[in-house]
Amino acid sequence: MDVLFGLILMLVGFQVLKRSEERQRILLLGGFLRKYQLEPRMAQLTDGYLRALGESDPERADPIWRMLAGTEAALQQELSQLANDLKDVWGERLRVSRWPVGVPMATRFFPQASFDFRALVLLHAQALERVLRNDEGLSRKDRAFRTTAELLLFQHSCHWFCRSRAVASARLLALHKTAYAQVLAGVSPATRDAYRALTGV
Repeated sequence: MDVLFGLILMLVGFQVLKRSEERQRILLLGGFLRKYQLEPRMAQLTDGYLRALGESDPERADPIWRMLAGTEAALQQELSQLANDLKDVWGERLRVSRWPVGVPMATRFFPQASFDFRALVLLHAQALERVLRNDEGLSRKDRAFRTTAELLLFQHSCHWFCRSRAVASARLLALHKTAYAQVLAGVSPATRDAYRALTGV
């Protein structure tokens, strides 16, 4: 009985520490995201892509694509600014555990099994800039799909920072009906290679 009681206490303590750390991370990142419109713009952009791609008449689709260009530019600017804002935050506060599940203080006790979230956000900002610049000369459809994948991967990274990779992947599937592996396959090879090198995925 004493052993069982001890295990229950340990489990409760683990959950309390885990929730506390998650709350701190959510507040930290939320404080930076609050001044931007990243999430509404992402929704506006992905919905707009679906509308434009759903038009069979190119003349009706063209105004939608032109309107989306402004949203793309605003998103790219805000994500670049977010990456710049995070530069001044003490590095230890922005470490992310490579472990798939959340473990309290894992980044402090096992720093070698973690990476810098600031570097990850910068990676996403540069990836979005590249795909919007369209150096590869993608068609509108392919560019829209790739941009969407890049943005979904950024959203996944934010959830990973706040909670864990497993939770982020589950949210991605629940919110967008898209698996983590599908998103990784949809981003550019340059993004995917840099992402894997940093995160160890």
